[in-house]
Amino acid sequence: MVGNNRKGKNDVTIEEMAAFCKKKGFVFPTAEIYSGLAGFFDFGPPGMILKKNIKEAFWEHMVRKRSNILGIDGSLISPFKVWKASGHVDNFVDHLIVCEKCKLQMKAEEFIEDALNIDADGLTDDEIEKIVKENDLRCPKCNSELHIEKPLNLMFSTSVGSGKDAVKAYLRPETAQSIFINFKNIVESQRVKLPFGIAQQGKAFRNEISPRNFLFRTREFEQIEIEFFVHPEKVDDVAGFNEIEDQEINLLTREEQAKENPKEIKVPVKEIASRGNKWQAYFVYLSYVWFLNHGISRDHLRVREHLKEELAHYAKSCFDIEYKFPFGWKEIMGNADRGQYDLKQHAKESKEKLEIYDEESKTKVIPYVASEPSFGVERAFLAFLFEAFEYDEERENNVLHFNPKLAPYKFGVFPLIKDEKLIKIAKEIFNNLNERYNTEYDESGTIGRRYARQDELGTPFCITVDFDSLKDESVTIRDRDTKNQIRVKISEINEIANDLIEGKRRIS
Repeated sequence: MVGNNRKGKNDVTIEEMAAFCKKKGFVFPTAEIYSGLAGFFDFGPPGMILKKNIKEAFWEHMVRKRSNILGIDGSLISPFKVWKASGHVDNFVDHLIVCEKCKLQMKAEEFIEDALNIDADGLTDDEIEKIVKENDLRCPKCNSELHIEKPLNLMFSTSVGSGKDAVKAYLRPETAQSIFINFKNIVESQRVKLPFGIAQQGKAFRNEISPRNFLFRTREFEQIEIEFFVHPEKVDDVAGFNEIEDQEINLLTREEQAKENPKEIKVPVKEIASRGNKWQAYFVYLSYVWFLNHGISRDHLRVREHLKEELAHYAKSCFDIEYKFPFGWKEIMGNADRGQYDLKQHAKESKEKLEIYDEESKTKVIPYVASEPSFGVERAFLAFLFEAFEYDEERENNVLHFNPKLAPYKFGVFPLIKDEKLIKIAKEIFNNLNERYNTEYDESGTIGRRYARQDELGTPFCITVDFDSLKDESVTIRDRDTKNQIRVKISEINEIANDLIEGKRRIS
């Protein structure tokens, strides 16, 4: 495993990151010319490409390369019956606190965590009310008394059709249910056998009480989720598990979380298995490694075991991969053991048999979801931004140290000055590279200023055409992180470019 262990990074707040993203075109508030809409964001040109690269890299690692995981693309809207069966209608709620005077609305758990610096996940209505009264918590805006409202369901409801034919429906709050309600179709149309997985990436929607921390908690977001189905009696049958079981992961255990100053500890992957199951540990490890290999530092990444009281209604065990943001350790990916809950619920409510014939046991079984990797795209996007961001005092500009595979633009191509002969060569190189990689062309300003612009976009390599290029048919390639430069033949650029992106060659 590799990781980003670069030192000397500068602290940046979530507000400063939001401002930087807007200035550089990564992310904009939705409908800003109409005062915006809380919890919704639009991605500008470099942000759209970065987001796409993150999704493609994760899908490549977790899905495409695996012959036993299939992908689907389900509808954003499903009827009421789906969400009643899944438990979301009754259980997918947050607790609301309202100021009796100024009517400020707040998510109870977040308000308590901010006010008392304690973990408030999993608290009941009565526990929340008791904490507010015993600690005399008051409105942070006007210091008035607070009222605990009934739990608020987080799903966006809608109706499909009109008049008497209208059907109540919901925008999906997760992508997983599309997988479960299509399970029968997949089994009947595809040649699958246990164990196998079904994956989906796409939008989900949650009517958060108080969206905050920029992209971290929003009302519209993207997920990549996998439901990995196994025989219910073979939850720990993982071929090759012994090859990874001794690899180390930073884990915050339930026991540590009960202490006054909890700390994560290094444990082997088999420790995760002992607290959940082997398939769950396997996919936690795969995901953890993916983050490390794409630039997240070991010091900023950990796995946290869910406390029993915070487990979702469907989960038997759950582990979060967390990143150390400026506002604390927060989940960027989850992994739940969902058991047979979802398929049994949908089978019961739909009256359909959601089974599969197991060739080894020669019986039909309802599969067991031993592992559900759930990847938050925007949260990963935010983590990679914070990990990459640095204000370089020597350069006097910001630098985004993205892994080249994730960087929005792989190359910047410049003529040294606005000379027709240099511009001609530079544009030929740009056109050639741009067929394979997102590449920027820039002939405006000093060469130093152009380097700075690409540094702020995270472009790992810049190519400069100078007057020597007219003689030796060579160009200069500059490395973003080290500022080192090499001279290469124009005819060799394609081969060298691929090696640089893949990390097979370094500029030194």
